Amino acid sequence: MKRRKARELALQALFQMDLGEANASDALQHVLEEADEKEDLFLESIISNFVNHKNEIDQKLSSNIESWTIDRLGNVDRNILRIALVEMDYLEDVPKSVSINEAIEIAKIYGDDDSSKFINAVLSKF
Repeated sequence: MKRRKARELALQALFQMDLGEANASDALQHVLEEADEKEDLFLESIISNFVNHKNEIDQKLSSNIESWTIDRLGNVDRNILRIALVEMDYLEDVPKSVSINEAIEIAKIYGDDDSSKFINAVLSKF
């Protein structure tokens, strides 16, 4: 599976987890089944690192979004930012510029009209 596809599936899984509809294992299994995909180490690494470091990731986000709380962010934007921070902080084989660019591109697809600009502004602080 290409990494862009893995990021999109990670977004779907984190979205399910964020809404409390699934735990990490169930969300991962569900998105893989829906996409008719097999296991993917990159996707699994995004999910597992998010689960293991959720508090640190959310704290970093909270301290870098002005006039907002993390709970006020839209679910899509919040989870795109989380995925980017997982990549930037815990996946050493992904350059930060690639993580930022991928987050912006995914925001253009799944976010609203201003999502990509917002994502870029927040991630540029890292």
